[in-house]
Amino acid sequence: MKLAICNEMFEKWKIEDVFSYAAELGYDAVEIAPFTLADSVLDISEAERARIRKAAKDANIEIAGLHWLLVSPPGLYINHPDADIRNETRDYLLALIELCADLDGKILVFGSPQQRNVMEPLTFEQAWDYAQETFAAGAELAGEKDVILCMEPLSSDQTDFISHPDQAVEMVNAVNHPNFQMILDACSTAKEGLDMPTQIRNCAKHLAHFHSNDDNGYLPGSGNVDYPPIIETLKEIDYSGYLSTEVFDFKPDPKTIAKQSIEFLRPLI
Repeated sequence: MKLAICNEMFEKWKIEDVFSYAAELGYDAVEIAPFTLADSVLDISEAERARIRKAAKDANIEIAGLHWLLVSPPGLYINHPDADIRNETRDYLLALIELCADLDGKILVFGSPQQRNVMEPLTFEQAWDYAQETFAAGAELAGEKDVILCMEPLSSDQTDFISHPDQAVEMVNAVNHPNFQMILDACSTAKEGLDMPTQIRNCAKHLAHFHSNDDNGYLPGSGNVDYPPIIETLKEIDYSGYLSTEVFDFKPDPKTIAKQSIEFLRPLI
């Protein structure tokens, strides 16, 4: 198990400074939200990709991968009724996979709740089929680039499309590609009233990434989530991926959050 920290809370920090501080604290990796690098990943040049990759190497830290994939540019939607928008989103997802590989990342987390809700006049089944088509295209390229695209079940207060881990497993099985797997998020699982150790065991075959946080959307250990049984269950299934802290409240400051998070998690793992 490796410890990672998501970078979006380091608002206005240069990415190389995030790498350096995370390494100083003892993190193994940084997980990047692409919108913190550019409004569109299409604008990130080969030279800039090489610079970011080198900055991580110089800091002796890994780039875990990418998350918050469709925050920008505006208008992207994985299962939109309009075919042109779906095609644009598919093409952008492919560009994100290229970026992840160029940065030596391993994981892409598909969360983006507001870019996947079931939109009228579509039925859930139609929205599912459209999403599956796009994920299948992404999985093919992910296989070529040796990265893993992960479906993230998000709590039903965020999205009406894949809010239960069982649905994520169903989508993974439908796409049926080794480079399309899933992630569990502690906050979303808790909000759905689910027992995390049970979900870890149920999803063990497909679990490729894990977001650590708490039921209050803040850092692990700050709420009601019982972490020791979670970590023990991850050990039980021989999980060797990233335990990546993602928070939605950036107060009081990123240094405090990153420091307290690793101080809580490191003794457990």
